[in-house]
Amino acid sequence: MIDVLVVDDDFRVAEINAKYVGKVPGFRVAARAHSAAQALAVVERGTIDLVLLDHYLPDQTGLDLVHRMREQGHGTDVIMITAASDVTTVQQAMRLGALHYLVKPFTFAALRARLDSYAALRRTVDRVGGRGLTGQDQVDRMFGALRTAPAPSAAGLPSGQSAPTTDLICGVLHHAGQPLSAHEVASRTGLSRSTAQRYLRHLEQVGRLRLSLKYGDTGRPEHRYAWVAP
Repeated sequence: MIDVLVVDDDFRVAEINAKYVGKVPGFRVAARAHSAAQALAVVERGTIDLVLLDHYLPDQTGLDLVHRMREQGHGTDVIMITAASDVTTVQQAMRLGALHYLVKPFTFAALRARLDSYAALRRTVDRVGGRGLTGQDQVDRMFGALRTAPAPSAAGLPSGQSAPTTDLICGVLHHAGQPLSAHEVASRTGLSRSTAQRYLRHLEQVGRLRLSLKYGDTGRPEHRYAWVAP
């Protein structure tokens, strides 16, 4: 289980973000903080894996907090979640080692995609363990785990289909690492099988997914879908 610290000066926003995190399998909110000082105190306990960090805090900026964390030797991972979208702030976040930068307002699907990619990175690191990296392929996998599936445009979606749900399905397939059936996609997204099938059929038709057939004992092929890199 990945323990998350949600940091936002707005109590309502912190609560919304915490509820979002709680809906993603493998993640739990261990604490909330509404200032940099509160956040640093929680990080110093050493129980937090990931900080979802706002930039605009009452006592200092989120980036100032990350800088202090690094100075004090805290390697806790950080994803910035903020309304600050200027180039300077984004560049500073990158230089301080933020793994993702999510601009408010955002959808649950957008946050989930980033949490899923973070979980994929942790799985990749855990598999390597103390053995060390054996070559470029493993290095590429580690960096590739941080990439989120690009969000398709809402334009051109069939009637009744939404961009957030399309986002969610694309994120699941992007990080699966193997073709999935409609049943597997439905299970991982919480959608019904029929709904998953409608979205998968459209995404395959527009070239975002690749369809393959798997033949079982019954002789009836199972449709399986794989992410197609842009």
